[in-house]
Amino acid sequence: MRTRLRDRVRYWFDGTMDRGTPALIGWLALASVVLVALVSGLVVALTDEDTEKNGGWAGVAWMSLLRTLDPGTMGGDTGRPVFLILMLAVTIGGIFIVSALIGVLTTGLEDRIRELRKGKGRLVERGHTIVLGWSEQVFTVIAELVEANQSERRSCVVILADRDKVDMEDEIRRRIPRTGRTRVICRSGSPLRREDLELVSPDSAKSIMVLPPVGDDGDIDVIKMLLLLSSREWRGRLPNVVAAVQSSENLAAARLAAGRTALVIDADDIAVRLIVQSHRQAGLSAVFNELLSFVGNEIYPWHEPSLVGSAFGDTLDRFGLGIPIGLRRDGDMLVNPPMDTVIAAGDRLLMVAEDDLLIRLSGARPEIVPSAITAASDPPSVPDRTLVIGWNSRAPKIISLLDRLVEPGSVVDIAAARRPPEGLWRDRLENLTVGYQHCVPTRRSSLEAVGIDSYRHVVVLTDDGIDPGRADDHTLVTLLHLRDIEVRLGDPYSIVTEMNDDANREVAQVTEADDFIVSTKVISLLLTQLTENRHLYAVFADLFDPEGSEIYLKPAADYLVPGARANFATVIEAARRRGETAIGYRLARHSDEPPTYGVRLNPDKAAPLSLGEEDAIVVLAEQ
Repeated sequence: MRTRLRDRVRYWFDGTMDRGTPALIGWLALASVVLVALVSGLVVALTDEDTEKNGGWAGVAWMSLLRTLDPGTMGGDTGRPVFLILMLAVTIGGIFIVSALIGVLTTGLEDRIRELRKGKGRLVERGHTIVLGWSEQVFTVIAELVEANQSERRSCVVILADRDKVDMEDEIRRRIPRTGRTRVICRSGSPLRREDLELVSPDSAKSIMVLPPVGDDGDIDVIKMLLLLSSREWRGRLPNVVAAVQSSENLAAARLAAGRTALVIDADDIAVRLIVQSHRQAGLSAVFNELLSFVGNEIYPWHEPSLVGSAFGDTLDRFGLGIPIGLRRDGDMLVNPPMDTVIAAGDRLLMVAEDDLLIRLSGARPEIVPSAITAASDPPSVPDRTLVIGWNSRAPKIISLLDRLVEPGSVVDIAAARRPPEGLWRDRLENLTVGYQHCVPTRRSSLEAVGIDSYRHVVVLTDDGIDPGRADDHTLVTLLHLRDIEVRLGDPYSIVTEMNDDANREVAQVTEADDFIVSTKVISLLLTQLTENRHLYAVFADLFDPEGSEIYLKPAADYLVPGARANFATVIEAARRRGETAIGYRLARHSDEPPTYGVRLNPDKAAPLSLGEEDAIVVLAEQ
């Protein structure tokens, strides 16, 4: 069947209309030209006198154009009736054309604003940090990056997530109202799609962080994002890519997917190590929070040529505002090396300092008070008795790691509503004996029946089978019961507990637990540090590893005579004699006060200092 010419023309016209606002404006402009030309031609043909009076055809065309754009211009026209009728016709036609033009422009502008609100515009930035994914951790990450970039003239953080752009921006402004010189830009798109990933210009980025999404399948999304990043063809310098997986079982697959492009950390393993180390080192999480955060003291590699040839132990008090904790040598990180280790020409000191701009050699060493130093003595090793309240997926790893740290004959009892499967650890433990007692952690009578007074340490685990917020509520109730029992018994045990939300930590301070582990915050802080300097991963991996040197909070009486007036330089010397590196102290009377909870790192070495028996020294030591 043959198509009629009219249908072909209409089809062609409809096709041009589909091209959007520019095509509509073009048609309106053409209609204006046709209207002006037609009316001007009629005026010339029908009114010679009025044509000559108004400057010929060109003048009439100009008059027609002005009446098309502004109908009020016709009010001053004079001439024959035919001329006035033609001017009225062009004015009426102009009303329709201008009205249509305003409507088209308004609609086009609204469509453009709607597109911008969708966050689909391509980013044109260089040296920016990309965060892929959205979770509660994103606010900690942004706040830390804002703090890290305070000294930069301009910096940019870009969030790519499968959420509404405006909702993300509103939530960020509500949680982080001030971002200083750092611009936070949101783009709406799935990080799992290559075309959406290109919206944030990964080729020109400084670093890329893959946030672990919330949910059981979060690691699958992380692995897919790593595959996308490792398989794309990079133009220019490869950015620093860091990611975290929630389950240790997915670590090998994630690192295989990342190839050489990304550094992948095991969030579950780090949380377990922090819980285990904290169960005997109250306040340890506060130390790690400060070292991992850009607020307060951090770890910086520092090159000091004047110290080449010196022993590491002789450098501990040489800096006014910084403390060496190790060496970076040929790519290896030596944390708390032997005090007689000689610093070579290519070595860099690992410094704990508030800012690398403040690291300077002091002119004179601070005075040491030898009379305030106590004699070194090794405390007797005794078996531990630990009560684990609750059960979750991390509990088997906690028990296995505890077995490597405690003395033979130690006991771990599990108090939970359901008996855990014994096959998770049986025949694999050397120093621990694991028992079970039925307990409903939120019931006071159930906790009392366990016999808590017979334990030295209590670890409270969150229930990962329910909503994280609700799990924290259950934990708070359990902690209130434990505190009341502890007061009645006379403080016989220490309490370390997991929390899912850092906001609940301040609420839980009324329970006066010894330490709170917010693993999501620790992972967020660690990822942020690694986006700025991925080489620090070796340092923190060493600190989290029970083998080698770790961070300990040891009784201050082991280093200084209780109540004696001294200074922190004296503490450093007392620790040096024991082969340890002192980096701070914790005051027991301030242990419940956020944000530092009594921990003071890198204090003034010459300032007067007097510590009591309840206070602690923060040291790097092998045991």
